[in-house]
Amino acid sequence: MYPNELTGTYTIDPAHSRFGFVARHAMVTKVRGSIPVREATASLDASDPAASGVHVVLDVAGIETGNQNRDAHLRTGDFLDAADHPSITFDSTDVKHVGEDDFEVTGDLTIRGVSRQITIPLRYAGTAVDIQGLTRAGFEGSTVINRKDFGMTYNAVLETGGVMVSEKITLEFDLSAVKTT
Repeated sequence: MYPNELTGTYTIDPAHSRFGFVARHAMVTKVRGSIPVREATASLDASDPAASGVHVVLDVAGIETGNQNRDAHLRTGDFLDAADHPSITFDSTDVKHVGEDDFEVTGDLTIRGVSRQITIPLRYAGTAVDIQGLTRAGFEGSTVINRKDFGMTYNAVLETGGVMVSEKITLEFDLSAVKTT
């Protein structure tokens, strides 16, 4: 059973949340980026965690890594194919309270029209009422996916024998959820 104060319906506040990713570049450094939220809601039920649900839609065209050329390349068919697949979606199929402040959210992640089930471990950071009187719940977590599982096979072999972009991508979540009911 998770904290009763979490029961309710929420929207994710895009101004105070981050859906990020980390990939190895040239196998010697990390590139970090984020994809903006188009729509994100959560329904949490403390008395029946299995009845809880999460729905997220991210806007691929808004991908941002701090480098415009890289961002443009990530939008192409080599990677996310924003023209044909403008959204990344996640729809939960199960929510489990696995520890005092720890949850596992399992669901279908769809990238480039390919859906794979993933489990995201999330840590509850607490609940607070902000200066506008809104109740906010914070969550953070990360998980690793293989980009090839979603049809992103582009790469370049380096002279040193490595590759330009890692297959494993870490997804990072820093979420501020605003209670609506």
